[in-house]
Amino acid sequence: MNDTDTDTRPVRTLRRSRSDRMVAGVCGGIATTLGVDAALVRIGLVAATLLGFGTGAVLYLVCWLVMPEE
Repeated sequence: MNDTDTDTRPVRTLRRSRSDRMVAGVCGGIATTLGVDAALVRIGLVAATLLGFGTGAVLYLVCWLVMPEE
């Protein structure tokens, strides 16, 4: 590889969705970034909340505060 090669892959940034939201758009933004359906992310978050003694809910709140809106 030489230094003149440019990498043309698109840069994906993690942002809360304005269009695919139920509460704050966190799951919609994660789904857009990963290229999966938002329903799968929501199901995973509910499972993490129920099976992880509320861990999913805490992660959601942190993401809500940290992630910028698109």
